[in-house]
Amino acid sequence: MTTSPVRSDSPTPSPPPRRRPILTRTAGFAQRHRWTALVLWIVVLLGVWTGASAVSDAYHDDFSLPGTETQQALETMEQHGSAEAGDSLQIVLHDRQGLDDAGTRRAVTAMLGKVGDLPQVAQVRSPYEDQQAVSRDGTVGYATVVLHGKSEDMAKEDTQKIYDTARGARTDALDVELGGDAARKLAEAEGGAAEGIGMLVALVVLGLMFGTVIAAGLPVITALFAVSSTLGAIILLSHVFTIASYTPYIMMLVGLGVGIDYALLIFARYRAELVRGAPPEEAGRRALETAGRTVFFAGCTVIIALLGLVALGLGSLQGTAVAVALTVLVTMIASLTLLPALLALFGKRFARQFTAKAARRAEKGKSVEGGARWRRWAGLVQRRPLASLLLAVVALGALAVPALDLRLGFADAGNDPAKTTSRKAYDLLAQGFGPGFNGPLIVVAEGSGKAGTALTAELGRTDGIAAATPPIPSEDGKALTVIAFPDTSPQDERTTELVHTLRDDVLVKLGQETGTDYLVGGSTTAVIDYADTVSDRMPVFIAIVVGVSLLLLVLVFRSLLVPLKAALLNLLSIGAALGAMTLVFQKGMFGLEPGPIEAYLPIMIFAIVFGLSMDYEIFLVSRIREEWNRTQDASLAIREGLAHTGSVVLAAGAIMVAVFGSFILGGDRMLQQFGFGMAVAVFVDAVVIRCLIVPAALQLMGRRAWWIPAGLDRVLPKVELEKHDD
Repeated sequence: MTTSPVRSDSPTPSPPPRRRPILTRTAGFAQRHRWTALVLWIVVLLGVWTGASAVSDAYHDDFSLPGTETQQALETMEQHGSAEAGDSLQIVLHDRQGLDDAGTRRAVTAMLGKVGDLPQVAQVRSPYEDQQAVSRDGTVGYATVVLHGKSEDMAKEDTQKIYDTARGARTDALDVELGGDAARKLAEAEGGAAEGIGMLVALVVLGLMFGTVIAAGLPVITALFAVSSTLGAIILLSHVFTIASYTPYIMMLVGLGVGIDYALLIFARYRAELVRGAPPEEAGRRALETAGRTVFFAGCTVIIALLGLVALGLGSLQGTAVAVALTVLVTMIASLTLLPALLALFGKRFARQFTAKAARRAEKGKSVEGGARWRRWAGLVQRRPLASLLLAVVALGALAVPALDLRLGFADAGNDPAKTTSRKAYDLLAQGFGPGFNGPLIVVAEGSGKAGTALTAELGRTDGIAAATPPIPSEDGKALTVIAFPDTSPQDERTTELVHTLRDDVLVKLGQETGTDYLVGGSTTAVIDYADTVSDRMPVFIAIVVGVSLLLLVLVFRSLLVPLKAALLNLLSIGAALGAMTLVFQKGMFGLEPGPIEAYLPIMIFAIVFGLSMDYEIFLVSRIREEWNRTQDASLAIREGLAHTGSVVLAAGAIMVAVFGSFILGGDRMLQQFGFGMAVAVFVDAVVIRCLIVPAALQLMGRRAWWIPAGLDRVLPKVELEKHDD
């Protein structure tokens, strides 16, 4: 017996409506509530700065590394009350006729009395009380000003008072200068001019690209809102976390560059959609769905790379990494919320301007979207892909070679501008007492008697040491210190070799003979320990950042070769930047003062540049992938992808180079190195890699560029900024 199916006249239920992607919803909200979004950003900006103005900043430069020998030596001195544990300044005196003149002695003694009465001064030791504080020819001497606190905590105004008081003794015959870490702050340049130059160039580039003042101003306005809000937040956070004093400058560098770039990527796609005939609201939605998605993943890559620095445990660098990561996060949020609101406000005006310009291009027989020159360039590269690839890689590899000789350290007063008082004091001390006097080594031991006498004698016999003081007992008499003066300057490689020889050989043998453990500390060894720690931890950091970024790109592009190619090219651009920094700042090319590369800059530059390189990679390759999905023609996809993104990548690169490069004009060596390294890296990445190497490499890969094993494709989660209801 069969049963007839039951008929039902009820309609088949329709599937639930597909939920729009989150960035589409974000764009829709910002467009509908444009004034609300703008007011919210203004409220956030005013609120943050109201709080920041009320408490002021509490930046703190902490380069201490727990567990290093320098830190152990410092803790031992502090535990036993050694005078050498405190920070100090040197009032350096120079008189060609000699410092023993009665008039000079009276003037100097009176001046030192006034300095001793200043609030930040704990003690003043006159050169007339210590014959070792006067050079052999009697023309150079120094007074030691012991401070109540640390040099990095010393307010610039307090140091200025000491300097002004000391200079009161200056005459035509007697020159007076101030040396020491706190004195170097007197030469620090204030920010503002460099950022202004970078912003001006950015406006010019954007104006040439979009043809209107308002269009050029929107990416800049978006970046300014983001950077200003973050800067105020960092001032508040400096009371909770250790954040270095140089952090605001790096934040402004990265924030302005990234903020303008992110807004530019979205705005460029918005313009393209308007030209295609989409109404303003629809153009904004499509721009957020495509370029906004690129900005989101690119920003996440930068943040991941920066947060990798936190794992290194390098003092205030951790706070700097978090601050810059927060800057990138806020600029990304501003590009995805504030910019759509601004586009909604000016959308109708942009629609008229951009469509009218496109119509004029069409009348002349040109493509309304442009890109003809980029198509020709891509075709040229595609005809000789192997030659293009090899030529570019060899050139960048040659530029990266000097990085193999990279020497890490910190700039000292010897790298300050020649006109500064800290540099003059440094040169006078080197002239009167030898180059090693500016970087003495402090050897610490718990004990007394024979242990100290044997230490002084052994140091006096060691090659590379010019002189060593007798043992200096601590306040409680349970420890001693001996100050050793190297033959060479603090930044000299031979000084680093001397420190390692003392720690690994000379003092180990002496300790076995005396039964005493000796520790080598001081400001010079602190730099050496910091540089060694960075060198030891950098490979692990690079592996983590590259590995996580590779995984993210595999998820985004569903490919193996494209992410691998991106990682290798990013490493190449960073290598070229570090090589250029080595040539200019370490080797002294172009007449700059030779010196080591700031120890934390290579890893900071690596983190930021690796992330920023992914910005351009994702933006360019996403568009190529879009064309590949549409046409399944690998060569055509490369040409069309470059035609639609080439001018944007080039403009974005030019803006970043201008922002970063503007800091080369300042007087701060660290910011000069950072700005130069970032500018070179971005130029190489935007011009050489994205516009030459990437098209050539993808042409050689062909369809294999988008291959991924089927099993891996099934296992990997789908990375999409959208959610569908079942």
